[in-house]
Amino acid sequence: MTRHIEFERLYNFRDLGGYPSGDGRTLRWRRLYRSDALSRLAGEDLARFRALGVRTVIDLRYPWEIAKRGRVPEAEGLAYHNLSVEQRPVDQPALGAEVEPVRFFADLHAEVAEDGAAELRQVLELIAADGSRPLVFHCAAGKDRTGLVAALVLALVGVGEEDIVADYALSEPATLRMLADGVAGGRDPQSVWPGFGLAPAESMRMFLAWLKDEYGSVEGYARERLGVGQGLVEELRTGLLE
Repeated sequence: MTRHIEFERLYNFRDLGGYPSGDGRTLRWRRLYRSDALSRLAGEDLARFRALGVRTVIDLRYPWEIAKRGRVPEAEGLAYHNLSVEQRPVDQPALGAEVEPVRFFADLHAEVAEDGAAELRQVLELIAADGSRPLVFHCAAGKDRTGLVAALVLALVGVGEEDIVADYALSEPATLRMLADGVAGGRDPQSVWPGFGLAPAESMRMFLAWLKDEYGSVEGYARERLGVGQGLVEELRTGLLE
């Protein structure tokens, strides 16, 4: 099975299948995907996407991003949910060169984990729900907000920290390619901040360490901050693991 699924206009569409859990099971392939903005789907890309049989799309972007860039094309049988998990927008491209990327992204994930608790709980409920899969969740680049959700889901079903960190870091080459194409094609301005587009593995390690320090574990965070009980965790494991 292939983790990266190739599209002409998407850069970071990935299958989360195949990662081992701590109990000897693995994530099912072709059940849970993460991606950059699905509003770019058209033509052969759209046909390729629909062939995956996706039933549910979770759009993690702000409503104003959707108004500006569009959303996944509508289709019969495709459920669409906009759950904006980030509450304090940051103009990352305009940050100064003095902003250190590893610390910045670790702090950003912690901020979203606190601010977006209600939306993150809804995201987990949708992923766990019977009949919702195959499901894809996405933001603009499929890196920060999407990376946070992926880390939470993987941790809750028992995937080890090194696999979670490695999955997070996979977004960096895809995002840098997307940004370079955007500048070359005249769609996006050149970023001022050198850290824009990076997905440092150490940022995810720091974020997971913060969750452990604050809540004891990712499950502790889900329980105390999100109000997610063991029943929902078991539904995630039953639906995603084989």
